[in-house]
Amino acid sequence: MLLTIDVGNTHTVLGLFEGDEVIEHWRINTDPRRTADEIAVVLQGLVNQSPLLVDTDISGIALCSTVPSVLHEMREMCRRYYGDVPAVIVEPGVKTGVPVRMDNPKEVGSDRIVNSLAAINLYGGPAIVVDFGTATTFDCISAKGEYVGGAIAPGIEISIDALSVRGAQLHKIELVRPRHVIAKNTVEALQSGIIFGFAGQVDGLVDRMAEELSDNPDEVKVVATGGLAPLVLEEARSIDAFEPWLTLHGLRLIYERNIGGS
Repeated sequence: MLLTIDVGNTHTVLGLFEGDEVIEHWRINTDPRRTADEIAVVLQGLVNQSPLLVDTDISGIALCSTVPSVLHEMREMCRRYYGDVPAVIVEPGVKTGVPVRMDNPKEVGSDRIVNSLAAINLYGGPAIVVDFGTATTFDCISAKGEYVGGAIAPGIEISIDALSVRGAQLHKIELVRPRHVIAKNTVEALQSGIIFGFAGQVDGLVDRMAEELSDNPDEVKVVATGGLAPLVLEEARSIDAFEPWLTLHGLRLIYERNIGGS
């Protein structure tokens, strides 16, 4: 089985593939203080306790990370505990099949390239990937499968944290859809601003991007991913598909390009 690991600023998502299907997955906090040994203990504990896995044999590893310190420990974990297992770490020099048309291609986060590859493979181009994570990122892929740019906005949780810190009477709230857009109390006012506000942000940016990306904006496929995406899926009219494991699928594809099928 292929183990895929997506290390984000807030959460790390892990998935096990059998062929092209995710058969098990986990989401844990990204802790820059964890050592390679601790990461191995957590990983092996998750695998051993899963009722879906019996005598699991990890035959390959593919990972990407937006946190350099965690990447270092992940690399060490692979070396120490899975030294005989082929591993692909997405970094410069790894074949992705996605040409990057940016002023400085090295500035683009590896997860954004991975997402772009998966979106093109699953839906074709042109496409826009909206990733709801620590930041909300928008990544544009041309009809030729080229990464042509994007945008970065503050994420949902960052915005909530900023409100609770800077607003004396504003506290953290449960993120659920309020009864009305025009709220009648503070909690629902915050919920309305976050849920409907972010949905409007997504629709506005996607509309503008689609016009630049294609002569026929209606042909642009918009794919959402990320742990916070379900909060706005039903409110954002521009989103065509939701792929919770988009990054993991991209990692699988990159592994196959560099090592071969698992």
